[in-house]
Amino acid sequence: MTSWAHSLIRISNYEVETLQKRLAEIAARRAGAEMRLAVLDAEAEGERDRARADASAAMMLGAYLNGWKARKGAAEADLITLDAEEEGARDALTGAFEELKKFEHVAETTRLNQLIARAKRETAAFDEMALRRRSA
Repeated sequence: MTSWAHSLIRISNYEVETLQKRLAEIAARRAGAEMRLAVLDAEAEGERDRARADASAAMMLGAYLNGWKARKGAAEADLITLDAEEEGARDALTGAFEELKKFEHVAETTRLNQLIARAKRETAAFDEMALRRRSA
């Protein structure tokens, strides 16, 4: 493989690996945001249960639920942002894989063309030697 092809493939592999790491980081952030939503829902259910059992807690439930709605809205907005970020990262990763495959294809085609050219030169050299022997 030529050095330029090797360099392009190495750079493309690095880009693919970097994008895969980014996608994994986004997935981890998504899991955290989904966990935050689950915890918020569980906390709200706990507060509702407490309000059913305690009159003073019932009086404060409305204020709690207003704050809860704001926190839940923020967590849901984070998930929407992560969806868009994940889609962009997946698109970039797909493009990087396509570029890598193109470079690998060009490198393989170049290698095969070099083999064919070498074989043609060898055949021509053998033909020339055979002609010289006949004429001698």
